[in-house]
Amino acid sequence: MSTEGKERVITTRKLLEMKRRGERISMLTAYDYTMARIIDEAGIDVILVGDSAANVMAGHETTLPITLDQMIYHAQSVARAVSNPLVVVDMPFGTYQGNPVEAVSSAIRIMKEAEADALKVEGGYEVMDSIVKILSTGIPVMGHLGLTPQSIHKFGTYAVRAKESAEAERLLADARALQEAGCFALVLEKIPAELAERVAKELEIPVIGIGAGGGVDGQVLVFHDMVGLNNEFSPRFLRRYLNLHDEILNAVKLYIDDIKEGDFPGPDEQY
Repeated sequence: MSTEGKERVITTRKLLEMKRRGERISMLTAYDYTMARIIDEAGIDVILVGDSAANVMAGHETTLPITLDQMIYHAQSVARAVSNPLVVVDMPFGTYQGNPVEAVSSAIRIMKEAEADALKVEGGYEVMDSIVKILSTGIPVMGHLGLTPQSIHKFGTYAVRAKESAEAERLLADARALQEAGCFALVLEKIPAELAERVAKELEIPVIGIGAGGGVDGQVLVFHDMVGLNNEFSPRFLRRYLNLHDEILNAVKLYIDDIKEGDFPGPDEQY
């Protein structure tokens, strides 16, 4: 049954309450109706409709090619499926950098057409004008600092960020600024665990980590990585809970064999 348009059980306020009482926040990506329903049933707190769909759904090398229309399509599919988790949607590359007016227009499209609950924006001071403008419309924004995949061509590497003291201080300043601007939460990606813990302790808003150690308020992973659908990606921070790649591969091979041998369909599988 569709849950589109219904208020989620988990809200931005509830995430803040979870942090205050020391309850860890669980977060996974989802991009389609079927997987989102399963993740919802499991009891996840937050679903991120990530621009990582560019990688795991479309086969791109980076997140940059995915369009606003494509992100809205994925977000619609997820929002239609779930009732419990907060649904956060990544704003794709090129829809908010350098143009606050375009940022608001893009943000409103996502919220109206996908009926999402919140948006996620990568970057700190360099995109602050756009973040402030989006927040001024009443749209909740989750920040994202550290390794920001939309800036991969600027950095030239997916290596750990903020290892040097100067970059670490800039990250801290950006985190404070995002909270002050009104962001309801922050993702920290692939930074030293000690720095991430420092940010989480200093900020009042929840801090979600991916490759940022265990001292933050919650964790997020890409669903396809976590269940082993994508077996070519094995960063240090990833824990695989299944090996669906091999399970599905073997199932398809059995299906092919059964057809070739005339075993499928059997007598009980015909009308």
